Amino acid sequence: MQISLYNTLRRRKEEFTPIDASNVRMYVCGPTVYDRAHLGNAKTPVAFDVLYRLLRYVYGPEHVTYVSNITDVDDKILNKHKETGKSIREITEETYQWYIDDMAKLNVLAPNYRPRATEYIDEMIELVKLLLQNGHAYEAEGHVLFDVDSMPGYGYLSGRSMKEMLAGARIEVADYKKNPADFILWKPSSPDQPGWDSPWGYGRPGWHLECSAMSSKLLGNTFDIHGGGSDLIFPHHENECAQSLCAHPGEKFAKYWVHSGMLMVDGVKMSKSLGNFYLIDEVLEKAPAEALRLLFLSTHYHQPFNFTFEGLNQAKATLDKFYNALLRVKEVETVKAEPDERVVAALADDMNTPLALSHLHELANILNKASTVEAQKEAKARLLASAELLGILWQDPEKWFKGGNDDEAAMIEAKIAERAAAKKAKDYALADKIREKLKAQGIILEDTPQGTTWKKA
Repeated sequence: MQISLYNTLRRRKEEFTPIDASNVRMYVCGPTVYDRAHLGNAKTPVAFDVLYRLLRYVYGPEHVTYVSNITDVDDKILNKHKETGKSIREITEETYQWYIDDMAKLNVLAPNYRPRATEYIDEMIELVKLLLQNGHAYEAEGHVLFDVDSMPGYGYLSGRSMKEMLAGARIEVADYKKNPADFILWKPSSPDQPGWDSPWGYGRPGWHLECSAMSSKLLGNTFDIHGGGSDLIFPHHENECAQSLCAHPGEKFAKYWVHSGMLMVDGVKMSKSLGNFYLIDEVLEKAPAEALRLLFLSTHYHQPFNFTFEGLNQAKATLDKFYNALLRVKEVETVKAEPDERVVAALADDMNTPLALSHLHELANILNKASTVEAQKEAKARLLASAELLGILWQDPEKWFKGGNDDEAAMIEAKIAERAAAKKAKDYALADKIREKLKAQGIILEDTPQGTTWKKA
């Protein structure tokens, strides 16, 4: 199966040819752990989770190495420390766990490595030393900065001129910079700030330095795919390219640069000032995590994604249809099968998830029409295997319709038992009252010869 990906570096879709098919390597920038993750922090991991699943399917799970980092030393974390009075360790540990929990809810597979920046300080110091030795960095007032003028090809990833880069980015103005675009590799820390001893004094790394050091250590100086949100193309990924290429002459850093599109809310960029800023846990109070995942997949990863609660409700309704098809064949044996070739082909074509989902609908229709047990077994297996590549339909269909809340389910079962007792005692008024009360709570009862079943509306 030939995979193609849109390569930001070349500005076109290209056939993906791994450097080493026995070890396909991918690095994706992870979050800075200073607060609860927002929708944008979820969209990118879901997109690259699909790519990770596809790579594992095509090359074999044991032949794919996926790294996604955690930034746990950053000025945003220091600011949160000042705001809350919580220790930096408490902030990073708490928010790290929130992020891990959110990813688990969204069925995002854990990468092979999830390195924390603070675990790779030695590698960062060595990288700065290389840049100084190679003439691409300089010391100034306790800082070490990358000298952008020392790299003739600076700007080659984003395709911007120096004038465009200076105009379109937040550039820190400092008298000690040779060029306003020069970026910090190492900066001094005060005694009350996180820091490490280095040849340039007590300090901490710049943000861009972290990913270069961790990717090089875990994947090598040249690897296959570097991913992240499109907002990271400049300056973060541009500066990663610059320092990595200049530190390791002759290496290529990342062969393919893959970026997910910007997240919008109701047609405009998500912003706290606009009141359209949503945290993942806030959204998951209104709909299941699987619905949010499906909503992300309904738009091509490379395009801007527009979040609306109406869209989230539609995604939930779509999953209801899929799970209804599976519920119909709940008693049919679940067997292993290969995913549908059309689904695989759609994903192999630059992760065309909308097309893959359309084929999933066709597979669900085939399952609904299957009339023999053997046909149902085959259709069910094909649907589930295809859905697994997209990371959806992993739940028990009965549990899906019951909301997955064990305490709530126990309460509803108790009410159903109470209603059954009322009917047995011919107290039909009480039985109807219980049904209506549950209906008002969004619980639909269905009486069958085998007993009463329920699901959420």
